[in-house]
Amino acid sequence: MDSKTIKIIQERESNVRSYVRSFPTTFEKSKDSIIWDEHGRRFIDFFAGAGSLNYGHNNQIVNNAVIDYLKQDGILLSLDKSTKAKVDFIQSFVDIILKPRDLDYKLQFTGPTGTNVVEAALKLARKVKKRSGIFAFTNAYHGATIGSLSVTANTAYRNEFYGIQSNVSFLPFDGYFGNDVNTANYIEKILTDKSSGYEIPAAMIVECVQGEGGINIASKKWLRSISEICKKFDILLILDEIQIGNGRSGSFFSFEEAGIVPDMVCMSKSIGGGFPMSLLLLKPEIDQWKPGEHSGTFRGNNLAFVAAKELLSYWKDDQFVNEIAAKSLIVKNRLEMLANNELCSIKAIRGKGLIWGIELELPELASKITKKAFEKGLLIETCGSLKNIIKLMPPLVIENALLEEGLNLLFESFNEVIAENTQHLQVKLV
Repeated sequence: MDSKTIKIIQERESNVRSYVRSFPTTFEKSKDSIIWDEHGRRFIDFFAGAGSLNYGHNNQIVNNAVIDYLKQDGILLSLDKSTKAKVDFIQSFVDIILKPRDLDYKLQFTGPTGTNVVEAALKLARKVKKRSGIFAFTNAYHGATIGSLSVTANTAYRNEFYGIQSNVSFLPFDGYFGNDVNTANYIEKILTDKSSGYEIPAAMIVECVQGEGGINIASKKWLRSISEICKKFDILLILDEIQIGNGRSGSFFSFEEAGIVPDMVCMSKSIGGGFPMSLLLLKPEIDQWKPGEHSGTFRGNNLAFVAAKELLSYWKDDQFVNEIAAKSLIVKNRLEMLANNELCSIKAIRGKGLIWGIELELPELASKITKKAFEKGLLIETCGSLKNIIKLMPPLVIENALLEEGLNLLFESFNEVIAENTQHLQVKLV
């Protein structure tokens, strides 16, 4: 980043800026799984817009559809008026996603960010059940506005001055106490015991895979138990699919494998293919809103509708699912080989689909490795409460050769950082 750019960023952009500190360059163009800066330097993207670019940068089928739409002077902003772009998307979503999975949901378009769809779900749950309590989980991340922040666990985002408690109770996620403790049994116990101090909440909100929380994966058995507990105690089950949905876990919805049907599903990020869009799926009987009771000026982003409709073509058959599974196996095998090297100080490898985490014994090494990776031309971030987990999240459409090249750059970064921090002991590259 040149001195002029640094000056304007430091002087004029808020201190809240984040990713520009991790990736200190000025990006100019992108395509599929590659992004270039203004100097023509090439970066392989294992970051994917924090999960917003599952289908890659400037996906060609999206670009073609959007350009054609603009040439026809198609509606851009529509609030919640009916437009052809919206109707076409709804019909395609029902036909390609909902009906084949035997799901009966209505669609609510909220403000275009993930945090807004979470706000809508929490607000509606409380309205429907006429209770104010919400159960959330340890290591959860659901957004940074007041309502969604109230169900976000990481203290890095929380502050008592925000007034974020909002009658939310945090419960242990699957595996929080290790594999020997079934936290679903604990949850059922506190709901059954009249002296536990817990009231029956309006809803539970959960991620099948906690992305920001550290790539913590809920088992199918645990998810089924949580679903049954919600039914037993008349609690609405909200699934946050904002980052892990749209195929990131390997299937379109991350809850599919567990065979459960949530009452509400929060979607955003990749659903719009890079265009801002958020969507709440809700069972018809839960749709008890009054007209305009939850609104947002940009809930009618028609470019996002056009893009989203085109991207549903990836889900017309099993080919895309099979491709994700094959790429997932490549990552899994390579990471397990890396973990076998004792000098790498790797505590755990975990993931599914194309979201994987490398948990390090020494938290300070994670940021050094991602910084080194950036210097080598790889965009990758950390996650977890200690930021000690390197998070791999490439576009789902990444070519196998590029995936392997990115993994090689990551392992080279491990090699150099570990060597620098262990008296120059060499780590054999996988």
